[in-house]
Amino acid sequence: MTVKERLHRRDKGLEERIRRVASRITTPLLPDDYLSTLVNPLWSARTLRGRIEEVVRETPDAATLRIKPGWGWSFESEPGQYVGIGVEVDGRMYWRSYSLTSPPRRENECLEITIKAMPEGFLSEHLVRGVERGTIVRLARPQGDFVLPDPPPQQILFLTAGSGITPVIAMLRTLDRRGSLPDITMIHSAHTERDALFRDELLALSERHPNFRLLERFSGQSGRLRMNDLDDLCPDWRERQTWACGPEAMLDDAERRWKSAGLRQRLHVERFAPALDAAGGAGGHVTFAASGKEVDIDGATTLLEAGEQLGIEMPFGCRMGVCHTCVVPLVSGRVRDLRNGREYNDGTDSVVQTCCTAPAGDCVLKI
Repeated sequence: MTVKERLHRRDKGLEERIRRVASRITTPLLPDDYLSTLVNPLWSARTLRGRIEEVVRETPDAATLRIKPGWGWSFESEPGQYVGIGVEVDGRMYWRSYSLTSPPRRENECLEITIKAMPEGFLSEHLVRGVERGTIVRLARPQGDFVLPDPPPQQILFLTAGSGITPVIAMLRTLDRRGSLPDITMIHSAHTERDALFRDELLALSERHPNFRLLERFSGQSGRLRMNDLDDLCPDWRERQTWACGPEAMLDDAERRWKSAGLRQRLHVERFAPALDAAGGAGGHVTFAASGKEVDIDGATTLLEAGEQLGIEMPFGCRMGVCHTCVVPLVSGRVRDLRNGREYNDGTDSVVQTCCTAPAGDCVLKI
């Protein structure tokens, strides 16, 4: 065992001893009430926390956050998964999910997420341009099935655009660290060279590994990538297992192309957001029964967003309507699924997915 590993084990043991002592002397208050404010803000059993150690600018509108997770965090994630991060801004907690860009284990015990600031994204703008080193954030455990099998396929196609590269860079870094890159073709699209995330790293990777072929496309010069170009760019794409992540239009185009070729099972897609109907429905008055809070919201605001804006700790996972972590009992009223317009009511549907539903009139949630 190295000196660093012995020191790490000693520090972990110290945390546990302090927690046991605190639990005896702080009753009726929970030990977290003291440990997280007086001793170490990362020592909490009730919530997973992390501290932003560094903010590294990647492009003019993107940055990587290096976060040291606190007590209870495990680095047993899979490359390609995402984590939830909660940040308090002006007294309000905002939650979003971002892909991990670091391999599952790191010597410095930090995880990394890379975020692109979006004009309509308040939190992404804050994390890229306004968050300070040392900020304490809340974390949700890694989730997602946009991952490579173990062992990986012998032939892989990565199809990415913009920030869609973030889950794939974690896969590439992991394979590179293991020294086991299979035959990989990567087609990555960005607006300009200046906007291309991890470009220097990808170019260096292609130089080190002859079986890693990088094809760059800059939409500002040659237009956006279309699936009709695949036969020229990657003639053997039909023989490869493909992982695709990027703008909705690109992913929709890819799904149509693979389906028409009878190869839909070879295409693995990661979408950063559900396709929601921005027009929404009628909206209504939402009551959060357990917390005693109420709010009037329009038909385009999700129940999850409404609850978080009121300071309620809403359950959530992917925020895309996939994982069903956000389900909450519907006591009364009707809600509308913003993905397909379907309405649910308390008579036939006991729980609803709050991340992709909005009120279709007055409703009451059991939270």
